[in-house]
Amino acid sequence: MKKKTVKKRTHNYKKHIGKAPGTLVYTGKKTEKQLHIESFDYTKETLKENVLTNIEDAKSYKETDSVTWINIDGLNSLSEIESIGKQYELHPLVLEDIVNTTQRPKIDEYDDYLFIVLKMLYYDTDENVVIEQVSLVLGKNYVLSFQESEGDVFDTVRERIRLGNGRIRGLKSDYLLYALIDAVVDHYFSIIETLGNKIEDLENDLFEGHAKDNINIEVQQLKREILKVRRAIFPLREIINRIEKGEHPLIYKRTITYYRDIYDHLIQVSENIDIYREMIWSLMDMYMSTISNRMNEVMKVLTIMSSIFIPLTFLAGIYGMNFEYIPELNYHNGYFILLGVMFVMFILMLFYFKRKKWL
Repeated sequence: MKKKTVKKRTHNYKKHIGKAPGTLVYTGKKTEKQLHIESFDYTKETLKENVLTNIEDAKSYKETDSVTWINIDGLNSLSEIESIGKQYELHPLVLEDIVNTTQRPKIDEYDDYLFIVLKMLYYDTDENVVIEQVSLVLGKNYVLSFQESEGDVFDTVRERIRLGNGRIRGLKSDYLLYALIDAVVDHYFSIIETLGNKIEDLENDLFEGHAKDNINIEVQQLKREILKVRRAIFPLREIINRIEKGEHPLIYKRTITYYRDIYDHLIQVSENIDIYREMIWSLMDMYMSTISNRMNEVMKVLTIMSSIFIPLTFLAGIYGMNFEYIPELNYHNGYFILLGVMFVMFILMLFYFKRKKWL
C-alpha cells in the first residue's frame, strides 16, 4: 500500500525563538531580492528624485527643511536595514517588526516619530490575492517606507509628487503619510470588487444548475481568501482611529480630515467583507441544499417507479405460483388479459400521480 505523503509546513515564528528582543530576523520568502532605495525630496517649488546606491546617503535627508520620502525595497538586507535604523534613530523593536513580515498591522508612537505596519493587497495574473507587508515611519520632515520587493501600489503618489498635482507638494510629511496609506486603502476596493464578482459567479452557477463538481472546493478557497483579506484589513481601522483621535505633534489638525476620510473608506470595506463572509456561508448552505434536492429528485423517481411496479409485481407473483389449479391458467387468452390489466393499472397510476402533481 502506497504511503500517503504529508506536506511539511514551515513555522516562521520558530526563527524568533531564543532570540533577544530587537534581533533582526527576516521571516519572508523573498531572500534573493536586491536592495533598492529610491528617494523623493521636495518642496512646493523643487523636486529631487534619486536612486540611492549607498544606504549611507539616506542620512543626509534627515535634517533638511524639505519633505523626503525614502522607499526601501528588500527586507532581506538586514545590515542595510539596521544601518538606516541607526541613522534615523529607530528603536530596535521597530527594526525587528519591519523585517518580520508576519507582523499584525499596528501603530507605535514614539517621541519624534510614528511607526505603522499595514498590509498591501493586490491580485496577481491568476487572480490570487497577494499580501505584502509595508512598514511606514513618519518623522518631522520625512517618511520611510519598507517593502519586501519592488512593485507596489504607490505609482499614483509618485506621479503626484513629480507633477506637483494636488496638495502633496505644499503640505508636510503627515500628508505624505496619508497619501501612501490612502493608496493602499484604494486598492482594497479593487480586492473587494473582485471578491464580489467571484461570489456572484458562484451564486449564478448554483442557481442556474451549472455548478461544477468541485464547486465546494472553490467555495472553501474563496472563504479562506476572504478571511485572509479580513485579517489584513480590519486592524487598520484601529490604526487610523488612533491617528484621527490622537494628539501626536507630527499629525497636524489640517490633515485629520483626510485621515477621517480613510477611516470612512475602511468602514465601507469592512462592511463589504462582513457581507461577503455571510454570503460565502450562504453559498455553502445553498450548495448542500442543491445536492439534497438532486438526491430528493432521484429518490422521487425511484419511489414512483417502485410504486408503479409493486401492484404489477403482485399480479405477476400470484400467477407465477406453482399451484396446479389456478382457474385463470386455463383461459385461452388469459396471458393477454393479464397484460391488459397490468397496462390499465399502469395508465391509471400515472394519471393519479400526475393529478397529485407528483410527476
